[in-house]
Amino acid sequence: MTKKINQQMSLTDIGMLVALSVLWGGSFFFVEVLIKYLPPLTIVTLRVGLAALTLWSLIIVLKLPIPKTRQYWGALTVVGLFNNALPFCLIVWGQTQISSGLASIFNAMTPFFTVIVAGIFLADERITRRKILGVIFGIIGAIILIGPEALRGLNGPVFGQLAVIGASIFYALSSVYSRRFKGWGLSPLIVVTGQVSMATLILLPIMLIVDKPWEQPFMPLVAIGAIMGLAIFSTVIAFILYFRLIASAGATNATLVTFLIPISAILLGVTFLGETFSGLQFIGMTLIGLGILVMDGRIYNLLRRAN
Repeated sequence: MTKKINQQMSLTDIGMLVALSVLWGGSFFFVEVLIKYLPPLTIVTLRVGLAALTLWSLIIVLKLPIPKTRQYWGALTVVGLFNNALPFCLIVWGQTQISSGLASIFNAMTPFFTVIVAGIFLADERITRRKILGVIFGIIGAIILIGPEALRGLNGPVFGQLAVIGASIFYALSSVYSRRFKGWGLSPLIVVTGQVSMATLILLPIMLIVDKPWEQPFMPLVAIGAIMGLAIFSTVIAFILYFRLIASAGATNATLVTFLIPISAILLGVTFLGETFSGLQFIGMTLIGLGILVMDGRIYNLLRRAN
């Protein structure tokens, strides 16, 4: 019998959530750089392929046991498809059609879909009014934080918008499906290695046929740096944290990172690029924080004890 996950996040869980938001927030920046030089399918294949090579090197050095059963590799193939191959392609292609701000808002819908999927399939993550209310706060906060003007893009390419929404649905399905790895005792490093390896095997032949990379111009130094950052920071390190968080705090809590990604992007801009921080953005951050606290259950429990 597997141990139940924590409905309330510990300080360690919250720390992992914040770190993950910074790592995944950087992925939107890296993609914005790369779409000027490479086709979407090539970007995604390089991302998972370089991540797989890095992770296999770590496994060899650490001499970790590798799962050998069809059950394990079948499950890792599903996660590689739903958590990497499909959503990565949809988001990168979507960003060629719509703004990164609008893409971030659609990405912030991931907890909403996860609440629904987890509520259907996981006994210890049932749908509650508290969770729905927390998701609503978080989505509204993300819209305010990114800027309501980003919603003007809703009149833009419909398929680009549907692509990013589809990616959020695949993330939700994958986060719920990935709960099984905790019961199997697989380390996050093995899970991440397996999923990006299977995603690479799925994407590589398609990319070679469709994009014909040998006909593409050589990447400039800035693009090489961006693809390395996307593979190492936004994939290898990020997904190790992500699967640890799913095992500890559950699928729904893990996807709360999509609320924090816009906050990380704005704070990084203020810190390193001299950008300004507005009162409207503070309101958005406050609503996101409130949404996370509501979903985490702390406010509800405090009010119940007070009564």
